[in-house]
Amino acid sequence: MKQIFSKIIEETKSTKRRYPNILKAACLDSPLGPIIAISDDQALYLLEFFGRKGLERGVERLRNRTQSNITPGMTSIIHSIEEELHHYFEGKLRKFKTPLVYQGSLFQKTVWEALKKIPLGKTQSYADIAKAIGKPTAFRAVANANGANQLAIIIPCHRVINSNGALGGYGGGLSRKEWLLHHEKRL
Repeated sequence: MKQIFSKIIEETKSTKRRYPNILKAACLDSPLGPIIAISDDQALYLLEFFGRKGLERGVERLRNRTQSNITPGMTSIIHSIEEELHHYFEGKLRKFKTPLVYQGSLFQKTVWEALKKIPLGKTQSYADIAKAIGKPTAFRAVANANGANQLAIIIPCHRVINSNGALGGYGGGLSRKEWLLHHEKRL
């Protein structure tokens, strides 16, 4: 795990970029495996399961968009999300309050806000979300925005399923999606 974490947050040595900002990254434990959290002192930028396809590219995109070097460390924000996740997995937290920064287009941010409105223990289809944001034919674009979410669990993309009731995809893996949905039905 240490090697993967180091690889994800190391600077791109070939370009020797030095950005003006610094984000901190930490590995958090969860019942579903380790999670990487990246933040500054004001907000959380990324919360993803290790092993997620495209995680390294996502961290690199974050580094470039924010013009930040990403170094190992803790912030008050990472402590906050660690505590909230602990309570969530214990079944004692229904709403996250850690401040967030969305890294995406206006359309993606609109989709992510709609995802946050899906009640705990419920699911909606990509088509439902498309209708909710006033773009009823944009269900494929909604699916793409859903997949681009870098704030796992907090922006509940795991609550979105196919119109036929099938689970659909999940960047963190279908077994995690199934676990999260089952967990939230008990809350």
